[in-house]
Amino acid sequence: MPKVKYLNGNNTPMGKTLKEHRDRHLHRRRKKRDYSYIIPSQPAKLDYLTDNRDDVTITWVGHSTFLIQYAGLNILTDPIWAKRMGIGKRLTEPGIPIEKVPPIDLILISHSHYDHMHIASIRKLQSPKTQIVVPVGLKKKLARKQVTRCIELSWWEEIVIEGVKITFVPTQHWTRRTLFDANTSHWGGFVLEPADAVKETAATVVGEHEKPAYERHADPSSIDSAGKAKCGRWNDSLNANVSADGEPLPPTVYFAGDSGYFAGFREIGERFRVHITLMPIGAYEPEWFMGPQHMNPEQALQAFRDVGAEIMIPMHYGTFKLSDDTAEEALARLEAERLRTGTSRDCIKLMIHGETMIVHAQQKVIES
Repeated sequence: MPKVKYLNGNNTPMGKTLKEHRDRHLHRRRKKRDYSYIIPSQPAKLDYLTDNRDDVTITWVGHSTFLIQYAGLNILTDPIWAKRMGIGKRLTEPGIPIEKVPPIDLILISHSHYDHMHIASIRKLQSPKTQIVVPVGLKKKLARKQVTRCIELSWWEEIVIEGVKITFVPTQHWTRRTLFDANTSHWGGFVLEPADAVKETAATVVGEHEKPAYERHADPSSIDSAGKAKCGRWNDSLNANVSADGEPLPPTVYFAGDSGYFAGFREIGERFRVHITLMPIGAYEPEWFMGPQHMNPEQALQAFRDVGAEIMIPMHYGTFKLSDDTAEEALARLEAERLRTGTSRDCIKLMIHGETMIVHAQQKVIES
C-alpha cells in the first residue's frame, strides 16, 4: 500500500534541488556568524510550579519547549532536552532540568522534526497517565519507538481533556525523520481554550453585517491616544474568556509550532479569540532557502497581528544552530519591526530560559 503523503493547505512545496542545497552549503561556509550572544537564564520557580494548580503559567524551557500550566493540567510542547542537534551542541542549558519537571499530564507535538520531537525526552517525561497529542500519521511511528497513549488529530479537529479544549490548527511546513518518510505525518499548531468558554467570534461580537468595532493592533486605525498600536483586537484583559455563568476562565493560548508565513494565521484569528500566542522567529537564513518553512522576525510579527492576540512570546531561536541567523540578529530585527509598526512594547513578551509568566485567573494580572 502506498504511503499517505501530507501537503500544505496552499500546496506550497518544500523540496529543494541538489543545486539549492549546494548553494546553501556554500553560503553557510562563507558567512561568519557570531554566537557569542547567549539567551540569559534564571532558576525556574520549581516549588511554585510543582504545587500550582490554579494559575495559568508559561515557562520557557528552550527552543519550542514550554511548560504550560492550564486549568490544572501540566502541558509540555515539543519536548526536547537533547544536548546536541545533529553535529551541533545545544547553545544553552534547558530552563528546567528534565529531572525537575513536574509530572506531565499532556504532551503536544507539532511535527516530527528532530528539533521538535526528541524520543529520549518523551520517554523520560511520560508516565502511565501522560496523554500525547500528535498530528495525523505520527501515532504509528511513535508506537514503534515504544511511545504510547497517543491521540492523532487532523487540521481543525479538536479534543477535550479534563476541561481543556485542544484544537490542531494548520501551519505551512513539512516533516521527515528518515530518508524514506518525508511528509508521511502532518504538521501544525495547537490552540488551548476552556471547554466551557462562551464562544465569541468577530461576527457574534459586532453582528454579521456590522463594521467591526475593533481593528487589528498593528493597523494605522488601531493607534491609541498614546500613539501606540493596541495589543490585539479584543481590547480587554487576558481573562476575556467567561463561562455561561459569567465566571472568568483561562485565556486562550495558541502554540504556533513551526511555520512559514501563510494566510492561515488570519483564519486562525478569525476562528479563535486568541489572547497569548507562542510564535517562532528563528531559523530563517538564508531566506531564499528557508522562507517557505520558517518565518523571519518581521513575518512572525505580522502573523501575530493576523492572529489578533494580546501578547506574543517569541520562540524557536537561540537554542540550536539550525540555520545562518543568530538569536541576536533575530531579536534585533523583531525590535526594529516593532518600532516600525508602532506596536506597543507590552505586546511582546521576551522571555529568558527558566522564566515563568503567570496569569492569575481571578486577579486578571500578569507577572513573571
